[in-house]
Amino acid sequence: MQKKIPMRQCLGCREMKPKRELIRAVRSPEGEISLDFKGKKPGRGAYVCPNADCLKKAIRSKALERALASAIPEDIYDALRGQMEGGNG
Repeated sequence: MQKKIPMRQCLGCREMKPKRELIRAVRSPEGEISLDFKGKKPGRGAYVCPNADCLKKAIRSKALERALASAIPEDIYDALRGQMEGGNG
């Protein structure tokens, strides 16, 4: 029997994709926003494809802010952009 692959929706393109292919932004129980590349940090998570167009759409529509119910610091967006440009995602 094949193992079930967890799927998550990208906030940019709104497509369902395997969780491992997406980058997770997480709001910790203390309210701190950070990037979670292992998918193990506790807190509320939101997912974006590792591609710049999806990130732009998510920023423009404020989808990350809505999903995490919190304002997103600019350095988190910068870290996401850096992750995508570096090609490791």
